[in-house]
Amino acid sequence: MRVAFYAPMKPANHPTPSGDRRMAQLLMAALERVGHDVEIASTFRSYDRAGDARRQRRLAAIGQSLAARSIRRYRGRPSTARPDVWFTYHLYHKAPDWLGPAVARDLGIAYVVAEASFAPKQAGGPWADGHAAAGAAIGAADRVIALNSADTLCVLPLLADASRLAPLKPFIDAAPFARAAGDRERHRATLAGAEDIEPSVPWLLAVAMMRAGDKLASYQALGRSLARLEDRPWRLLVAGDGPARAEVAAALGAIATRVHWLGQVDEESLPPVYAAADVFAWPAVNEAYGMVFLEAQASGVPVVAGRVGGVPDVVSEGITGTLVPPGDDAELSDAIAALLDDPDRRREMGQRARRYVFAHHDIGVAAAALDAAIRNPGAASHR
Repeated sequence: MRVAFYAPMKPANHPTPSGDRRMAQLLMAALERVGHDVEIASTFRSYDRAGDARRQRRLAAIGQSLAARSIRRYRGRPSTARPDVWFTYHLYHKAPDWLGPAVARDLGIAYVVAEASFAPKQAGGPWADGHAAAGAAIGAADRVIALNSADTLCVLPLLADASRLAPLKPFIDAAPFARAAGDRERHRATLAGAEDIEPSVPWLLAVAMMRAGDKLASYQALGRSLARLEDRPWRLLVAGDGPARAEVAAALGAIATRVHWLGQVDEESLPPVYAAADVFAWPAVNEAYGMVFLEAQASGVPVVAGRVGGVPDVVSEGITGTLVPPGDDAELSDAIAALLDDPDRRREMGQRARRYVFAHHDIGVAAAALDAAIRNPGAASHR
């Protein structure tokens, strides 16, 4: 099948790395893995960060113009070269889909959305136009692929038929992380030498961009929690960078002598970093689900995280990691301490984590589920 792929929040070819961009790339790769021909339909970003009504109206007008242009472009192709499916990834009130519903309706093709969320409390608020557009797009979808179980409650009432909802576990390509885990000791020795890290003490790892808002709040919570563990030997490796670098440094100021700053690490270089660690620790303030947790687990590293959003969808509580109540620094600290004090449990959890990701969250498993979801979505059944 020919799939027109669109990500209104951030296109898959956007130059700035993020979890959103990575998930878009993985969805495209998964579809291609099972034989679908995927093209990026548009790079138009409908994202409005601030809740500016005038900007939303302008974005809507641009989106509607681009939809008309896309229709003309596709109609100018032979029927055998037109898309069979329009696939939109990550739409919500701040980044609605102004293109997909119109194009799918005109061409008479299936309209599929993945990771759609709907917040009724936003009705009539600063993102009123985007909220209404997101709701209309979700309601028009032939299939809604739910990557985050926390979104389901508010999405289901928009669907005329609950069978249009297709759950899909968040996923990664686990192979590079598993390969790195198989050579853990070499990667640990290399990193210890390069960064002057004591190899005989446990290494904690955090991987996250440094920006204001939830990421900074997570760094702050991590700093407060780790400050309670000064009586134990450990080091914290931080992979990431961004505009809030100074604020993150301040957040970790109380443990500064134990922090090793790795800077921004590209995707290809991350697996050895994960493999070298002993525990992945991240409070996950307002996290959707956190692909970093899957990457850590695929690398054989147990996770300690906040029990928020879709994080329980990707971390098996008590099996591959420990989840703590959001905002509870003491619980986070205690959970990290329990793993620091028990190397056998760390290793057992890490081994289970690798098996868990390959069984439930690998791209091969996801590709088969995606294929089933888009091949028979009941296209145009309600148009």
